[in-house]
Amino acid sequence: MPTNERQIVDLETRFWQSMVDQDVDASLGLLSQPALMVSSHGAMKFDHAGYRKMATQGSMIVTAFEFSDMKVTFPNPSIAILTYGVKQTVKPRANGEAAVEEMNDSSTWVKAGNDWKCVIHTESPVQNQMAHA
Repeated sequence: MPTNERQIVDLETRFWQSMVDQDVDASLGLLSQPALMVSSHGAMKFDHAGYRKMATQGSMIVTAFEFSDMKVTFPNPSIAILTYGVKQTVKPRANGEAAVEEMNDSSTWVKAGNDWKCVIHTESPVQNQMAHA
């Protein structure tokens, strides 16, 4: 994988690891402000305070992830679009059983100065792939 593509994959991995570690400040360092997300919960736009609230008070947390089939394209030198599959383990923040979900995700990263920031993330469930961990 070329160096510029590896850099984007590494950023995406750092973001996911920050979710697993529940390191909100690390997540915020990688997010544009505002940022967008599209998921089964709908489309949303949020600032850093909004992300912090979701990350610290949301009902579910990510406990593990495994990427597959990562592809990166650069429409221009300042924009990177990444698509991939992810097997994510999530569980209720309180108590409850963990579940493994298989998703198809994408993230768009924009370079501002020397830093890349994630501007939008999307996720779609892989049909009929839910299993309990």
